[in-house]
Amino acid sequence: MRALVWLFTVILLALPSAAQDKKDVDLALALGIDISGSIDPEEAKLQREGYVLAFRDPVIVKAILGGPNGRITVAYFEWSDSWMQKLLIDWTLLDSEAAIEAFARRLDDAPISIARRTSISGAIRYAIPLFGRSPYEAQRKVLDISGDGSNNDGGLVTEMRYEALKEKIVINGLPIMNDRPNPFGFPNEADLDRYYLHCVTGGPRSFVEVARNFEDFPRAVRKKLLQEVADLRTRPDFDIGLGPLPDGTQLAQAGRPRPQAEEDYTKFVRPEYELGCDVGERRSREFWQRRFGVTPD
Repeated sequence: MRALVWLFTVILLALPSAAQDKKDVDLALALGIDISGSIDPEEAKLQREGYVLAFRDPVIVKAILGGPNGRITVAYFEWSDSWMQKLLIDWTLLDSEAAIEAFARRLDDAPISIARRTSISGAIRYAIPLFGRSPYEAQRKVLDISGDGSNNDGGLVTEMRYEALKEKIVINGLPIMNDRPNPFGFPNEADLDRYYLHCVTGGPRSFVEVARNFEDFPRAVRKKLLQEVADLRTRPDFDIGLGPLPDGTQLAQAGRPRPQAEEDYTKFVRPEYELGCDVGERRSREFWQRRFGVTPD
């Protein structure tokens, strides 16, 4: 009997623990992509191609493999209505050129979808437990939200942002200044960049990278990913040919020293938006009431 107990103990000690299995990565990056009704199939295709091209860019590959651990993990999901989120690629370890190319190929091969309304708050709510079940130990956790409209469905975006920041998830934004006609006749939002800056993004060194239109999306994605992956602001010695970085508010916020692990991320938000962070909900209600005499469910 003692021999069996001893043998069982030896086997247990030989097995790796969950903590030992959890690899350290430089970054856990969740990419949340807008597929709401204001985005047509051509625009959705441009978004997808932007990410595929970015992960095939040699400079970004160098940045991914150039961190202290030489690897990051990435998840990619699409979102629309409050309860419509679709995980295309779960957490994937990018630790070699082959792994990065395999990720880009999977993304390129995945079908493209279009849904209905715009719930940034729903996308953030979905991402919080997504980070919680990541099989990797990340030095930084970043949620990247891209879209062409403000929140008009589900809870208030600022409330869900607060919940994400409590979990030390930094939120960056990639607003698309969509100048194409909306299929429903909804007016374009000329202030979307400011809305994202004040109402969506948050956390230490968070920032907004603006795509001037869908054709500009690949450039914006590349620049955004380089800032996130290479963590350029704390690594001025890491020269990967990015060129000039943004100035003004974004640079000042991003240039702060890296926070300590115990620091409160909820403090790192911009001043309240002058139009209110519920402006998307109000505009939606006013539009449907004016055009059809009803308000959306």
